[in-house]
Amino acid sequence: MNPQATTPVTPTLYEWAGGMENFEAWTDLFYQRVHEDTVLEPVFHGMSADHARHVAHFIAEVFRGPATYSQEGGSHYDMIHHHLGKHLTEAQRRRWIELILDTADAVGLPDDPEFRSAVVGYLEWGSRLAVINSKVDVVTQPQDAPMPTWGWGETGGPYVP
Repeated sequence: MNPQATTPVTPTLYEWAGGMENFEAWTDLFYQRVHEDTVLEPVFHGMSADHARHVAHFIAEVFRGPATYSQEGGSHYDMIHHHLGKHLTEAQRRRWIELILDTADAVGLPDDPEFRSAVVGYLEWGSRLAVINSKVDVVTQPQDAPMPTWGWGETGGPYVP
């Protein structure tokens, strides 16, 4: 065995997607389209101008990118808290999934099956948690609950509340 040989390092989902610029482009276009969508616009009506950027930073951190969302004062607890009392419907969740995946195509995120499988897995998991949390009035997770992390399907998976 060659002691100088290195083992190839598998890139994170964040790296595979192309970095923060691509996450920000994805969420910017997604929320532009949300404003034109009759199913989703009422859910996001009146959102802050920084909403798309915060979501980009959250997803990027979950996909093992930089901890920008956390460093800006966000947390998994906060993300859960944002959904409380929203009473999201399954129709809204499904439309959210459809539109965010269409937007991933539009901004040119990688379309290889392994990457998209991981992305869809996270979006399904996260959007279903959002619907569950939208029907309650309190966060049951501790305030210091770790951020979820998502990868290629390796053992350990996401943080499950």
